[in-house]
Amino acid sequence: MSRRAVVLAGGQGQRLRPYTTVLPKPLMPVGDRPILHRVLSSLGAAGFGDITISVGHLAELIMVFFGKGEKLGIKIDYAIEDMPLGTIGPLAFIHNLGDDFLVMNGDLLTDIDFEALWRAHHDSKATLTIATFDREVKIDFGVLQRDAAEKVVGFVEKPRIPYTVSMGVYILNKRCLDYVPRGEHFGFDQLVLALLAANEPIHSFRHTGRWLDLGRPEDYEAANDLFS
Repeated sequence: MSRRAVVLAGGQGQRLRPYTTVLPKPLMPVGDRPILHRVLSSLGAAGFGDITISVGHLAELIMVFFGKGEKLGIKIDYAIEDMPLGTIGPLAFIHNLGDDFLVMNGDLLTDIDFEALWRAHHDSKATLTIATFDREVKIDFGVLQRDAAEKVVGFVEKPRIPYTVSMGVYILNKRCLDYVPRGEHFGFDQLVLALLAANEPIHSFRHTGRWLDLGRPEDYEAANDLFS
């Protein structure tokens, strides 16, 4: 039995304007193929053969391009957002998701091991598993360290601060759906906070390979350099 996945492709792609005023972000080309084509191909190869694409902005173009998934060897259907519902809100209208299912953004380029992510989720018995990536931000100034009396006690020139981010790839157990309001805008951040408040177990899965968020102009440029 093939695994279920939901791919989020309803955003307006504001960071890639003006291109996304006429072309939905998931159809932006990376090399010789749209971003979303690469996402769906990767999911299909990992055994996710039953995929719902959540669409909104310029939905018709995505639906015409991918159809029912025959050319990719997978089954595709669509959840159409009449109004923006956020990252998680569309899940309230999608049926037959099963006990566990993958949710991911449709504008990511990654070589994550979906099989390992799936296994980690089941081994942890988590309600939610979040794929994560380590990044760092460079501070372009000298940073002062002070005590309570405003005395300078340290100085670091242009430090790099590491942090861990969500990749936009998740495995959800069906218990998550109990926290998703129907017909309301509901983001991933709201889901995480609701699960934490309810003491539901949340697991993280660290990915150390390739991850590009193609909604970011610099990542989109890097992706095209990769496939040029």
